[in-house]
Amino acid sequence: MSALKLDGAVAHKLWGGRFSGDSAPELDALNRSLDVDLRLWPFDIELSKAWAVALWQAGVVTLEDSRTLEHGLDGVAARLRAGAPPIASDEDVHTLIDRLLHEEIGDVASKLHTGRSRNDQVATATRLWAMDAVAALDGAIRRLQTVLLEHARTLHAERVLMPAYTHLQRAQPVEAAHWVLSHFWPLDRDRQRLAGAARAAAALPLGSGAIAGCAFPISRVLLQETLGFARRTPNSMDAVSDRDFVADLLYAVAMLGMHLSRLAEDVVLFGTAEFGFIEFGDRYTTGSSMMPQKRNPDVFELARGAGSRVLGDLSTLLATLKGLPTGYNKDIQDDKRALFDAVDTMQRVLPAVAGALAECGFRADRMRAACSSTMMATDLADYLVAKGVAFRDAHAAVGRLVRESEAAGVELNALPLRAFAAADARFETDLFEALSAARSVERREVDGGTGPRAIGAQLDAALVSLGAGQEPRGNAIRLQSD
Repeated sequence: MSALKLDGAVAHKLWGGRFSGDSAPELDALNRSLDVDLRLWPFDIELSKAWAVALWQAGVVTLEDSRTLEHGLDGVAARLRAGAPPIASDEDVHTLIDRLLHEEIGDVASKLHTGRSRNDQVATATRLWAMDAVAALDGAIRRLQTVLLEHARTLHAERVLMPAYTHLQRAQPVEAAHWVLSHFWPLDRDRQRLAGAARAAAALPLGSGAIAGCAFPISRVLLQETLGFARRTPNSMDAVSDRDFVADLLYAVAMLGMHLSRLAEDVVLFGTAEFGFIEFGDRYTTGSSMMPQKRNPDVFELARGAGSRVLGDLSTLLATLKGLPTGYNKDIQDDKRALFDAVDTMQRVLPAVAGALAECGFRADRMRAACSSTMMATDLADYLVAKGVAFRDAHAAVGRLVRESEAAGVELNALPLRAFAAADARFETDLFEALSAARSVERREVDGGTGPRAIGAQLDAALVSLGAGQEPRGNAIRLQSD
């Protein structure tokens, strides 16, 4: 640690003894990361207090010094919580905390960094932050899922039907609840991916030093248990440079962003006058500065855009990591820029989407009216299959009927019986039951299908899934943001 006078304050560095003179200001501007990593301060203090105890247990510092370090770190935390300003020489969050600790307790503070490096320090703090971030995101996703589940329950109770689309063309009728739940389950998978990212982060790197491990008999078991990690990293060289857990979390967030984008796209489309399935509320929409009639679904449009942004964060990290040699390299400093941006983005988007979706209304009349009889063409083919016709032949016969109805400009169920009989003699008067949207839905009771009982089972399973949340660490600190 070196010190010099800077604008009336004592500048503070964690390195510098082997250098003559000051660093170039251009280097300082590029090298400084405090604007990004300041939010790690609660986690850095948490791990530093654990390190002070571990130093005492290893016989490196006295019990009195260990307690002084802990008390001093509590004082630093109080100052940072109150908004203590950084100074120009505070290169990063570790330097800031070290400077404030020296101001709190004097030279005893110089003993804290014994046996550790900023390499294992920042890896540990970032993992702690990531585990708390997962718990926060999981809660936000669950709140959105709860909104979806409530809509699905209401729509199911009213047996509201709507068209399902492939290639954005009307395909087959489904319960509207089935469509809602089709967005519930991707979010469920997102929560599983986030839980996997939290498990990846739950390996303790502290004690790895700069690259070769700590030279003092520090108990990493004690550190692991104190900080709430599930296991310890097995290799110090890997531990200080491993950012797989960041990539895992960014991948999970990128997938979450993609799923929110697809939900948003559906809602925006279904909210147009051309579809008219959804009505937007007032609190989560905006107007036009020129057109008085406009109600714009900006939340959903911004959610679509956010999906691209977090995908960019993932790509940025992977491109950074792929060319690095073994061990810590300063390129890794930017991992947090991508990580924090992606998590912050989702923490803004998720509550807004949940709120906007909660105030949406569904036009059951428009949904039902859109279920044209031509959408039951597959059911008509199944009707023939039940009478012994091979499906391929039934498919061709019904296809000819669809062509005939389109040429006549009428719905399939408006064709006369003789037209059906001409297509296949096995058509009888009960064929028109097969052209009922309600009957089509009722026939699809396979697990995961759109039949009423199958939807009921989905709703039950969704409720069970919501009950299994991602638990934060037992000693978790509230997630910090800028």
